Amino acid sequence: MSIDPVELALGAVLGTAFSVLYAGVEDLIAKNHLFRGLFKDIKSKLDTLKPLLADMTLSNKQLLYANNDELRGLEQVLKAGEELVLKCSKVHGIRDGKRTAVGVSQISSTLEEVNQRMKENFMIQDQSAWCGVPALPEIIVGLEAPLEKLKTELLGNEGFSMLVLTAPGGCGKTTLATKFCTDQEVKDKFGENIYFVTVSKKYSLNSIVEQLYRRKGCQVPTFQNEVNAVQGLQQFLKDEGGKPLLLVLDDVWSGSDSLLHKFDCKMAKMKILVTSRSEFRAFCPPYRLEMLGCDDAMKLFHHSASLGDKSSHIPLKLARKIVERCKGFPLAITVVGRSLCAQPIEMWQDRLNQWSKGSSIFDYETDLLLSLQSSLDALDKERAIIKQCFLDLGSFPEDKRIPVNALIDIWSELYDDIHEDTSCIAALYELNNRSLANLTDNRAGKLDGEGYYDDHYVTQHDLLRELAIFHSKLESAELRERLFIDICGSNLPKWWREQKYQALKARLLSISTGCPIFPLLFLSNMFTRFNSLASNSILFVDGESSTLKWPDMHLPETEVLVLNLREIEKYAIPEFVEKMENLKVLVITNEDLPRCELTNPQLLSWFSNLKRMRLEGLSLSSILKNSIQVKSLRKLSLIKCETEDISSEKFSHAFPNLEEMYMDQTGILKPLFRGLCDLISLKKLTICLAHGIEVPDEIGKLVNLEELRLMSSIGPSKFPDSIRNLKKLNTLCVLDCMSLNELPECIGEMRSLRKMDTRGCDELKKLPLSILNLKQLEEVIFDEYTESAWQPLLPSLSDKNRDIHIVVAAIDPRRLEKRSAEMWFFAVERLYMRI
Repeated sequence: MSIDPVELALGAVLGTAFSVLYAGVEDLIAKNHLFRGLFKDIKSKLDTLKPLLADMTLSNKQLLYANNDELRGLEQVLKAGEELVLKCSKVHGIRDGKRTAVGVSQISSTLEEVNQRMKENFMIQDQSAWCGVPALPEIIVGLEAPLEKLKTELLGNEGFSMLVLTAPGGCGKTTLATKFCTDQEVKDKFGENIYFVTVSKKYSLNSIVEQLYRRKGCQVPTFQNEVNAVQGLQQFLKDEGGKPLLLVLDDVWSGSDSLLHKFDCKMAKMKILVTSRSEFRAFCPPYRLEMLGCDDAMKLFHHSASLGDKSSHIPLKLARKIVERCKGFPLAITVVGRSLCAQPIEMWQDRLNQWSKGSSIFDYETDLLLSLQSSLDALDKERAIIKQCFLDLGSFPEDKRIPVNALIDIWSELYDDIHEDTSCIAALYELNNRSLANLTDNRAGKLDGEGYYDDHYVTQHDLLRELAIFHSKLESAELRERLFIDICGSNLPKWWREQKYQALKARLLSISTGCPIFPLLFLSNMFTRFNSLASNSILFVDGESSTLKWPDMHLPETEVLVLNLREIEKYAIPEFVEKMENLKVLVITNEDLPRCELTNPQLLSWFSNLKRMRLEGLSLSSILKNSIQVKSLRKLSLIKCETEDISSEKFSHAFPNLEEMYMDQTGILKPLFRGLCDLISLKKLTICLAHGIEVPDEIGKLVNLEELRLMSSIGPSKFPDSIRNLKKLNTLCVLDCMSLNELPECIGEMRSLRKMDTRGCDELKKLPLSILNLKQLEEVIFDEYTESAWQPLLPSLSDKNRDIHIVVAAIDPRRLEKRSAEMWFFAVERLYMRI
């Protein structure tokens, strides 16, 4: 019997551990479908590790460092792997396997690190193995256009020496970088000077620089520390500086800025391509790799599932439905295709059926889960609060833009570390930079630091949203910090139907009700009229109308309630919310027209701790027709809300202690505006897209008002003299108020005014000289429309305050188009509502 050289090399304990783990992995690959893909990956890493260890022994190669810590660490990894193999062999259900899968992933990634370090610390003679371009996969789809974009940006733009290619894990960044290196035009330019370095999470600069020298065939310097390694890198780049050089830094993780700084030497003939899940905007504008289109997604799935061979019996229509679920995500398409390859058609049909019932794609594809999970694992160690923010994004419906203002409301109350608007925006930028969400700024003619985020939205790939929801389900329902419930028809979670738990610990509850919106083209004749609802029931449309009773829930710790409504004309707030003593934030969003009526708004009076309420697409009249009062409310946001027949007395009575009011695309009638003016505690007032608005004399009663923003409005034509009473006002923004033709002379008495924005005020031709009395004025913003009005005052303003910031903003044609489109749409919508 031959003796295994690994057994000889590692001794009885280590050799046995390796053999037991290897045998256990092979057994699980054959028997356990749930972990098959994961253990195939581990087996591949063990196959790579085994000859390295054997080669070390048979060739009498030694570690470059004196001790055997690496081997002792490997022994611990192998033994941990044995324990997991035993645990996985006992797992039969998906829920039991979720946490085990994470442990398997950790073993896999640790083995990868061991492999890498073993390669680095043992002198491998094949120079091409160091910094060599990896082989391309069997099939490549959808990368032709991105490849040309990379060539244009990196080769055709002399201004860029570095380009960051970014996308979530599993989107094809490494494949595109590899394809770039093997492109003939690129090879003609750089010749043999193409270096491909895999950086990974736990990189070593010493190792990276050593690889560069070995690839070149040079004598490798000895680096005692990182300072020596930096000097060696600088010398290497200097030696190569006369020739074109391409360096690919693949899989660079967040927090690796210092590494990129060391390579960013901006040599004339050197180009650096970085692939990362993070954007690293400090170095260059990132290039974001998009998802696959329908045709390319089908090509990749056709290959992965062997539709022309082992799965030729599968109808094309069924395959397309599977692919649609993957939303163009290359890794999802690949792993789903492989898992269904050669399976009977019933398995395909059951997979679709389970997804339609709310099962997650991650319940079946643990490879996909763990690829995306690694981004969240990094947040656990670096920025745990950012991970919490990511998980909260699952509160909102699929394929919908999430208003940033809604997230500001939620996070300001949920987290002590995020209590300012700027902190919320910073968290979103962090998620955006890590490719976990997309932050979009839809402002036309945008200026940095404006301080309001009405046109900021967050979008997210459906799989990332599903990842957030999947994470919320790792705990049993009673222990979850977040409860996400999506109801269509009578599809309620089993634990809720059975009333399984006495109390739930969720701090955030999100309930989505109804069915997806009909296409806008058919709205006029497809609106379904609902009957009035009982206070403890809700009506859905799911083919046919049906009525569903709300089961009870006890949520004493819930601070945020998000209700997403779809195609519901009348809605009853669930009665169990009465028992939410700690509720601080309420968000109700109705996606469709006409405005949804709340049939039991009196429940709002029960919330003694409610601080922020955001209502979208609701009838405010239906709320205020009842005598409600929410004394604790500090911020109210109304978006696309109907406000007919609202008296000023009812409004001020309902929300007596408001400090912040935001209204967008909501009709501002005179009684309502007068009601706003009775709220003497109000500090911030923002009104957007209000048709025919006029500022009443009563505005002078808002003596505590600090910020007043009237934006994209037809009206007002002027401000009343009572505005002089706003002694605490520090910000006045009248952006795109097209009818405003004058400001009152008494504006000079508003001595706290620090910022004025008059962009887009076409009719404002002259400003009162009393503006010169505003000694606290720090910033003035205007554009071509109002420049002539400001010009006579600017010299005196600059003389009185040398630090004043004067911004002459360019007129962005997009802002004009947006302004016209918004006003037209709003006017038509209001007309439709009246009809």
